[in-house]
Amino acid sequence: MPSTRSEVEESVDLKEACVRAAREVIAEHGIEQLSLREVSRKLGVSHQAPYKHYPSRDHLLAEVMRRCFQDFTQALDARERHADPAADLQSLGYQYLTYAAAHPLEYRLMFGGPWPEGVDHTELARDALHAFDVLRDVLRRIYGAGEAQRAEVDRHAMFIWATVHGLASIREACAMEHLQLAPGVDCPQVAGHALQMIERALRGSGS
Repeated sequence: MPSTRSEVEESVDLKEACVRAAREVIAEHGIEQLSLREVSRKLGVSHQAPYKHYPSRDHLLAEVMRRCFQDFTQALDARERHADPAADLQSLGYQYLTYAAAHPLEYRLMFGGPWPEGVDHTELARDALHAFDVLRDVLRRIYGAGEAQRAEVDRHAMFIWATVHGLASIREACAMEHLQLAPGVDCPQVAGHALQMIERALRGSGS
């Protein structure tokens, strides 16, 4: 028997509500405390209700992570754009760091641990790839978009990501404030210096 419109809407609402509740549970108690039972309790529904959409806790976690990658990609796309690809690359780096600082929970979910086990990662991988392709698209403007340039673009993309991710992680850990750095060496100055060194390294590579 076909579902009524209200039943379909109720089902969709529950699916979205589970994602929101999962993010709240993680923010309040950490990822270790996420469970479908805890999500049910927060939503005030039966313990079996979330299973209509998520076969397990890890399936729900994978969906939460996928939404984080979507938000992250949108933030990167919203950066200030530049015709000069080198300037656009620097703008992208600042946007990355800004997102990581403003959304520490989402950043940790994307990059702070392994992906959930026992889950088909097709959709999650697709959205993660979209985020990475924002960086590669800028590099293709510098090195070219042909098959011959593919490996060079990917090597530079991994170098840039590793550098900016490392800086974002150090800032989130609040480690810098305990390092007795010289006056004037603060987060903004270090971020600018790191992005300048990336640009210098790319120039030195023959870009």
